[in-house]
Amino acid sequence: MKILVLNGPNLNMLGIREPDIYGKSTYKDLVEMIESHCSSKGIEVQCLQSNHEGTLVDYIQQAYFDKVDGIVINPGAYTHTSVALLDALKAVQIPTVEVHISAVNEREDFRQISYVSYIAKKTIMGKGFDGYLEAIDYLNN
Repeated sequence: MKILVLNGPNLNMLGIREPDIYGKSTYKDLVEMIESHCSSKGIEVQCLQSNHEGTLVDYIQQAYFDKVDGIVINPGAYTHTSVALLDALKAVQIPTVEVHISAVNEREDFRQISYVSYIAKKTIMGKGFDGYLEAIDYLNN
């Protein structure tokens, strides 16, 4: 099993950005937790982050050529704005789980629409970093 974990804009600022919403753990902590979890289950994982929409699209497209089995994506703010990410995920047809650290559905009105959810097999929100592990386990079953 080969999984790509993608994180969108501002997730590199975990631990600094709004710790009351996202917690005090860092992006490095998140990556280490994911890598440890995957290692214990024999899953090959690659974790990537970008603040740039086109780079995230490139990563999704490359996943097709790399024969990735599943994608876990936290699109960050692109959740609510990026048809490009949706189209890239549609193009590659790789099973995808959308993850949000916070309970996006309980936040501002503009955060209620997720373009990625149109293609995602599952959306996990409000479970902190553990949501990523749940998404990985879902794809691994």
